[in-house]
Amino acid sequence: MDFKDVMTARRAINFFDTKADVPKDTLDALLETAARSPSSFNLQPWRVAVLRDPAQKAKLRALAWDQPKVTEAPVILLFLADREAWKMYSPSFERQFSYLMQSGAYTPEQRGEFAGATESLYGATPDKSLAFAVKNTAFFAMSFMYAAADAGYATHPMDGFDHDAVKAAFGVPDQFWIPLIMAVGRLRPGVAVAPPKWRFAAQDILFTLPET
Repeated sequence: MDFKDVMTARRAINFFDTKADVPKDTLDALLETAARSPSSFNLQPWRVAVLRDPAQKAKLRALAWDQPKVTEAPVILLFLADREAWKMYSPSFERQFSYLMQSGAYTPEQRGEFAGATESLYGATPDKSLAFAVKNTAFFAMSFMYAAADAGYATHPMDGFDHDAVKAAFGVPDQFWIPLIMAVGRLRPGVAVAPPKWRFAAQDILFTLPET
């Protein structure tokens, strides 16, 4: 589809076909497409936990406002935002700095310089670390939704869940924040898709800064 058509056609779907799966190779391809999303310093501070097991989804549903789509969708994704991906020795930091050296952008002697830059921007305070992780993971999650829509799959992003309880129930390490969970599958046959909701026009979005 044309990208504008994808943007227009995508919906947050509540009713999933319980008989239609999302094959692993298809899901992997969608995740790899979404991974082309931009991220701060290319640190890519996102991870995704995939839930397919009915018992796991039932456990999550009990912590997610008892939303039926959590158990009806064939796949549920937990998007995990890594608040420590900016740190030296983290997998994200090491992979990116290795790439920068290979590309000639940095030398091994500039390791401390790169670490100082990432820490000053993303590690100076807990709020900065959280903002760094969540905003980049949101880029990734949005890209996944559009990639899924382009491939004919339905999604529904959710923030209606008990964050701390989900982390505890699934053993999510402390370094991660969960910005959202997402149902992925096919639209249930016979269900009519609602028309697009209203959106702000460009003139409503533009913000005029006060004169200084």
